[in-house]
Amino acid sequence: MATLVADTSALVSLGTVSEPNRSPLSHCLDGYEVLVPEAVVAELEVIASYDDAHGRAASVVLDRRTAYATQAVVLDTDFPLDDGENAAVTLANTEEAELLLCDEFTRLGLIHASLRNTRLVTTPTLLSVLVRKGRLTTEDARTVLDEISAARSWEANSYVQRARSLLDPA
Repeated sequence: MATLVADTSALVSLGTVSEPNRSPLSHCLDGYEVLVPEAVVAELEVIASYDDAHGRAASVVLDRRTAYATQAVVLDTDFPLDDGENAAVTLANTEEAELLLCDEFTRLGLIHASLRNTRLVTTPTLLSVLVRKGRLTTEDARTVLDEISAARSWEANSYVQRARSLLDPA
């Protein structure tokens, strides 16, 4: 089973949809060995304290703690991103994970350049992988992406629009 390291933004995105058959979090936890840095768990705990869509999504992820492994890492103090992204990149490199799941769209280039042998994947890309693997239908993936986009304010994000177009029928 491939190892996937996830950062806070991506886990909040995955936790947005809790319907069991369409839950990208459940499909991710079932299809990958998921590693989460302790710094990400700490960020999720802070987010979960808010009474909004992000807080509820973070709570969903925290409720599934037994389905993923957590690990402490030493942060690179020179890395110009927040602690969660810093820890996720560090853990992906240290563990030689196959995948890093990250939705920090404004800094994807920096994150990608910081990875050694790990493929950078975003939630929209993960949804297309779940379609290819038969875990989600194309229609369900589009619906899930729409739900996540609304909750995460991604409607105007060009990266997400491009990913959505890949899910649209030809």
